[in-house]
Amino acid sequence: MDKDKQAKLASKGWKIGTVDEFLELTPAEVTYIELRLALSENLKQRRTQKQITSSDTQLANPSQIEKLETGETSVSLDFLIRSLLTLGVTVKELAEIMVHSQDFAGNPNV
Repeated sequence: MDKDKQAKLASKGWKIGTVDEFLELTPAEVTYIELRLALSENLKQRRTQKQITSSDTQLANPSQIEKLETGETSVSLDFLIRSLLTLGVTVKELAEIMVHSQDFAGNPNV
């Protein structure tokens, strides 16, 4: 958000902050969410790149794929990781996704 917009909002009593501040998330919770989102986004990119449609049952059923790719909390990290491995992700690539997961979400303002 640009400085002028921040100043206008602040002058009208709005508080400017980050999503984690707004939701009062701990650093561990923020890291967990960013990790889940990075894995989900990577799964979607790889599925699309390999031209596997959501109706292809090689990976999961269509509703599961949607949940996997949106970071749905009802999907376990285990299933998410197994799905990435099914798409051919190596352990090294998986580690890279995890290492860079904090870069995924950035620090969006509320």
